[in-house]
Amino acid sequence: MLSRRDFATVASCALCSLSGFIATDASAQTPPPATNGTPGVKRKILSQTDGPTPGYTTLVVDIEIEPGVFIGRHTHPGIESAYMLEGGFDLPIEGQPTRTFKPGDGVVIPPNTPHAGGKNGDKKSHIVSTYIVEKGKPLASPA
Repeated sequence: MLSRRDFATVASCALCSLSGFIATDASAQTPPPATNGTPGVKRKILSQTDGPTPGYTTLVVDIEIEPGVFIGRHTHPGIESAYMLEGGFDLPIEGQPTRTFKPGDGVVIPPNTPHAGGKNGDKKSHIVSTYIVEKGKPLASPA
């Protein structure tokens, strides 16, 4: 069994991210489309598998956010781990001070914790995220 720290390390190394999953109707059982109708946000599911335990699914998602696009406040029904490849933005996570999420940074967002993203400036943001979420629930919900 993994300790919390080991799990966070594995999840972060699995490359996870903040999200182009802005309040979509996509469920954890049905992968979201490459775009979700939000102008300036593109996502591509790199892998999806059942587990790590029954009732959960794991998705690894490549996300690109065009300059100036704001990611609205939302939650996920499971853990989100993200790694910023390029670009960056302010990352407000409820219960934590807002941080600047920049290339080379990783973040783990606890289940059902409201978060958003903004002020991504004049560069495209490129993130890889891993979501370990409950099956049958919307992958993202407005918060």
